[in-house]
Amino acid sequence: MKIFIIASALSLVGSCATERYTDKIQKIKDNIEFSDENQINTYANSITADELIKDVYLFSSDELQGRKTGEPGYNKASTYVKDFYMSMGIPSPLGDDYYQHISDSFFYNPMKSSQNVVAYIKGSESPDEVLIISAHLDHLGTKDENIYNGADDNGSGTAALLEIAEAFKLAESNGNVPKRSIMFLHFTGEEQSLEGSRYYVTHPIFPLDKTIANLNIDMIGRSDSAHESNNNYIYLIGSDRLSTELHYISEAANEKFTNLHLDYKYNDIDDSNNYYSRSDHYNFAERNIPVIFYFSGTHDDYHQPTDTADKLNYPLLEKRTKLIFTTAWYLANCENRITVDIN
Repeated sequence: MKIFIIASALSLVGSCATERYTDKIQKIKDNIEFSDENQINTYANSITADELIKDVYLFSSDELQGRKTGEPGYNKASTYVKDFYMSMGIPSPLGDDYYQHISDSFFYNPMKSSQNVVAYIKGSESPDEVLIISAHLDHLGTKDENIYNGADDNGSGTAALLEIAEAFKLAESNGNVPKRSIMFLHFTGEEQSLEGSRYYVTHPIFPLDKTIANLNIDMIGRSDSAHESNNNYIYLIGSDRLSTELHYISEAANEKFTNLHLDYKYNDIDDSNNYYSRSDHYNFAERNIPVIFYFSGTHDDYHQPTDTADKLNYPLLEKRTKLIFTTAWYLANCENRITVDIN
């Protein structure tokens, strides 16, 4: 009888705990409201496959010689990105210099000095709180006279980031300035142990405790073999690791605007690929900043000279980019900054 009473009590405690957790999740969901849906759609629809095609072909052209960190091709790509932001009237938090310069002495592996490219839109109400949207600009360069063009890795993410920035600039020009600041951050050295993002978090432009989240885009232009029959998907990695609220904001944005299948396969803490630690968001996550890593999986052309622009699915790239934009819109404009879970 005594054993039965203890077991019953434990059952009740477990039941109450589950109920409290369920109530917490439901409260989070209930508080997520896209009150400006038509407005968001207006700016999201400025993101087009045609513009993405143009930029992916540019960033993966032979002229850029695979965009290896510190090499002339990477510097040409950096110049293009800088000129884009200047032409759009999107400033840099660094003033006239859009480059966060990194000395060769900083890198663990021998590399030439390089630079992250940084632009931002200043928030109207809480400008000191910053959302970072990122993509790495570098790739593998050339080997044995072969050019590793890196169209998907990461021409796709770079093009997406420029389109997202342009959509936010259009909103700002129409008087819809985000409440929080948004930084558009193009990393160098991702292919070399995430060096550009490691530099940023050790030399942050804005305090890390004021950085509300990092949405990181790396390879979102293709489909993998697991989705041959239905490519209306994207992998999300890390969305619930540090902020339950971020996870449900992402899901709400998808349900409201894009209806992609959100695949969390690689978010499994026991996944042998360990993608959570393999792109630039990880340096933010290590500092307890909520992250989402957007990824469409690997393919036969991954890290090969055959990763070329003609193989991307641009309507799908457009849709995935819109998901990131709508999620970013909410994060930049919601009443309170998202919360980090207490472990």
